[in-house]
Amino acid sequence: MRFSPSPTGIPHVGLIRTALFNWAHARHHGGTLVFRIEDTDASRDSAESYEALLDALNWLGLDWDEGVEKGGPHGPYRQSERAEIYADALRRLIEGGEVYESFSSGEEIEARHRAAGRDPKLGYDNADRDLTDEQKAAFRADGRSPVYRLRMPDSDITFTDLVRGEITFRAGQVPDFVLARGDGTPLYPLTNPVDDALMEITHVLRGEDLLASTPRQIALLQALQRVGIGSGPFVYAHLPLVTGEGNRKLSKRDPESNLFHHRDRGFVPEGLLNYLALLGWSIADDRDVFSLQEMVEAFDVSRVSGNAARFDVKKAEAINAAHLRLLAPDDFAARVVPYLAAEGIELTADQQGLLAAAAPLVQERSQVLSDAARMLAFLFRDEESFAPDADAAGKNLNAEAVPVLDAAVAGLTALPEWTAAAIEESLKSSLVDGLGLKPRKAFAPVRVAISGRTVSPPLYESMELLGRERSLARLGAGVRHSQGMG
Repeated sequence: MRFSPSPTGIPHVGLIRTALFNWAHARHHGGTLVFRIEDTDASRDSAESYEALLDALNWLGLDWDEGVEKGGPHGPYRQSERAEIYADALRRLIEGGEVYESFSSGEEIEARHRAAGRDPKLGYDNADRDLTDEQKAAFRADGRSPVYRLRMPDSDITFTDLVRGEITFRAGQVPDFVLARGDGTPLYPLTNPVDDALMEITHVLRGEDLLASTPRQIALLQALQRVGIGSGPFVYAHLPLVTGEGNRKLSKRDPESNLFHHRDRGFVPEGLLNYLALLGWSIADDRDVFSLQEMVEAFDVSRVSGNAARFDVKKAEAINAAHLRLLAPDDFAARVVPYLAAEGIELTADQQGLLAAAAPLVQERSQVLSDAARMLAFLFRDEESFAPDADAAGKNLNAEAVPVLDAAVAGLTALPEWTAAAIEESLKSSLVDGLGLKPRKAFAPVRVAISGRTVSPPLYESMELLGRERSLARLGAGVRHSQGMG
């Protein structure tokens, strides 16, 4: 198997889904996964994008057996370092009669189609296949430079796709295509199959948007085999497209296409990989949540659907939430720390214990780790930096809240012990029984005054962790805020 991205831009979830399926297929069969870089487009490739690819795979835990950063018997693993290899392959193809020089310009090709009554946009018409040496010399004398085209077979090309079954491209359906410029500069249609042939690739799982290029790859692999390079075509599986809203292909401009957008929000690798696996495959009809190891054991590429797979953020969050609940409490707490830092909170040694006590209160309520950090942040802010969310305060800390908060303070101040059970009993007695309020009306101002949010960890446990002094201080600040809104 091989994973062979170009280092352009930020890793796309569709690209990572392809990497995942190749990885799972290799691991399931005890095969070898080669990670190579297709970096011959100097105008688009960047070192930053290469580092981002490494970062993405390492974060997700998708390892490889051979390739960049690791080495192996088929290196180098960057196309930019394989120029001599491509030059040798092109030379052998030319000498073997598999490739020929073509001088036709785009305008000439269109003119020939028009003269024959054909669609002028049909593309190259194979007109230069049998140019004589005299004709080639005349073109060169006119200052024209050729390109090198592969001579496509005159018979149908049929292959069995592991996802889509038997596929046939009729003879003549795919014109002879360009492999290299006149100066020998190799193009992607040459470099990719040459790498596959020399790296002994046996199976290629890739997106269905590349299906149209498959007959060209097969024809070139056959030609390479005839000139002594590689062992011919291999097994293909074309994976369904990942789509966004409206079933259009998920664009790089869509935020959800950005792998790091999901990491920044607090997806864990286990959750995101689980969801990406569901984009075209399932472990069972009645089961959506599984581990990476369970995927490896069960993965069968022939069970991948051929239908487009829509990236559903809500479903992804639900899968991630399930994986958050499966984490050990101390593991969950440790993973929340970077997201607290993103909220401006650097934990002291003393606060580590507070986090360990508080994290289980939000583990069941979080879909992503940033949810947990936002819900817990109030515990770690001092009173100078704590401020309720403006929208939550506007709706809950107003004139109507003043008697509620006053009653809460009066009842809580007299508590002999500061425990969640005692806090609950006091607040219910003061607000529900004493003021005759419904629980929702009674506790919303208290929750916002304490946590700054309408969604928080359980209120009584939160107040116990916050402590008597800080809790009463925040309720007092809530009173003053509410009076100011009157």
